Amino acid sequence: MSRTDPRTWPWWLQALAVYAAARAFSAVVLVVVASHQAATGWTGAAPGYAEYTGLMWDASWYRQIAEGGYPTTLPVGADGVVQQNAWAFFPLYPVLVGALMHLTGGSWAVVAPTVSLLLGAGAVLLVHRTVVAGAPRAVAARPGLPLATVLLVSVFPTSVVLQVGYTESLALLLVAASLLAVVTRRYGWACLAVLALGFTRAVALPMAVVVLVHAVVRWREWRAAGDRPPARDLVGLGALAVTAVVSGFAWIGVVGWATGVPDAYLQTQEAWRGERTTAPFAGWAYVPQFWFGSAAPWVVLAAAAFVAVCLLAPATWRLGRELHAWSAAYLLYLAAAVEPGSSLARFLVLAFPLAAATAGVVARPRWARRAWTGAVVVVMLALQVVWVWQIWRLVPPSGWPP
Repeated sequence: MSRTDPRTWPWWLQALAVYAAARAFSAVVLVVVASHQAATGWTGAAPGYAEYTGLMWDASWYRQIAEGGYPTTLPVGADGVVQQNAWAFFPLYPVLVGALMHLTGGSWAVVAPTVSLLLGAGAVLLVHRTVVAGAPRAVAARPGLPLATVLLVSVFPTSVVLQVGYTESLALLLVAASLLAVVTRRYGWACLAVLALGFTRAVALPMAVVVLVHAVVRWREWRAAGDRPPARDLVGLGALAVTAVVSGFAWIGVVGWATGVPDAYLQTQEAWRGERTTAPFAGWAYVPQFWFGSAAPWVVLAAAAFVAVCLLAPATWRLGRELHAWSAAYLLYLAAAVEPGSSLARFLVLAFPLAAATAGVVARPRWARRAWTGAVVVVMLALQVVWVWQIWRLVPPSGWPP
């Protein structure tokens, strides 16, 4: 075969090529949609690519943190209720971008999307390796599964956030790094990745479930072999479990300490809610009613059934225990902590093992496997166009797309 044949390329080059092609498609979509964007508080009408990817929506909050830090006190309205503020956003990504802005002299609108794009490239490489190491049975059943997973993650309807001034690229990289370190039993590296994850996004707690499942798997292996658990592994697993729990609550503690208000983070989160509550699963009680009225219970039931099917499908069970545990724990965590809406769709990018499960639904013959993957890619790309047009594009004066 010729060197120009992608099948002869090393795995990492194939993964990066897939990612680059997907991001090029998303860039075209963003540019086209931007040409139809009216003036907003963040950009003028028909903004350029850098402005559209670096300043829209939450990117402006991260920019504020990178350039001016966090407020010393919680902003409170005339009614005494905490208002939306920067403490809702985790610090690692804006601090990283801010440091690079200082080193390069570049603006936020240029540096932030570039950093996200590069972090996303690193993330898909780790996603590839995680599927190889963490789902050997699934890879055996479906050759090419790691690259197919990279493909589906890269074209996911909300994967456009991997090239804007958001934290998804960094979070995806750290989630994949954490899972890869766990399944390869490098617990020290896993502790570092999980700790960093706790200051990137509020998704460290589900990783504690992965650690627990991994510990149970290891314990069964030791018992089956009649071996005594190595002290080093026991210490590593214990440290990792503690790190995951601490990491899950660390930012809440930091915000409380910095503002002098113990529940400052939760009060800040409430400012973004349709109803001022952070009670688990509360959003599923009122958001579906707003959109679907009396049909809301059926919509919620259908959503729960869809998730159950995804997690119980044979292709999902073929994933390694840790990847399956992450998918289940993360989806349950999202349902408990996030209101159903556009952000929820964006957060699903981090559930990348489900991309492996989707690609593995059809294992043989080869033509059927390729046809299935191609059909999924086409649907995802079409939905990406819809998502960017309907969600990323801000339609004044209401502030939300119709």
